[in-house]
Amino acid sequence: MAYWLMKSEPAKYGYDDLARDGATIWDGVRNAQAAIYLKTMRLGDRAFFYHSVTGLCVAGIAEISREAFIDPTDATGRFVAVEIRPLQALPRPVPLSALRAEPGLAGMTLFRQFRLSVTPVTPEEWTVICGLGGL
Repeated sequence: MAYWLMKSEPAKYGYDDLARDGATIWDGVRNAQAAIYLKTMRLGDRAFFYHSVTGLCVAGIAEISREAFIDPTDATGRFVAVEIRPLQALPRPVPLSALRAEPGLAGMTLFRQFRLSVTPVTPEEWTVICGLGGL
């Protein structure tokens, strides 16, 4: 199993929306590196759902429920989407400030490729963030 961090603006689509809907297609990704990450995702992989722009926190955990397929919002057919389903909201959302303050997370891809909407998370980083979130 691999681990990921997926960013979304909560005003557009937040973790509460995912929990309400039961699943969603993660589409609209047009960055080549992020698209490579989407293509790498496998059924059952886990992802932190991160609220970007406002909120700036890891809000919940999702699971990849459908592997990469042609993004229905991409008329060119070059980019892919995946489907995710909610697993659980974090008991304590983990703010960006707490992620940055944690020495064990200093090397996170999130901090090196901060503009990407999808980034990998190592198993060690996953464990640290779950702990910070009360799991």
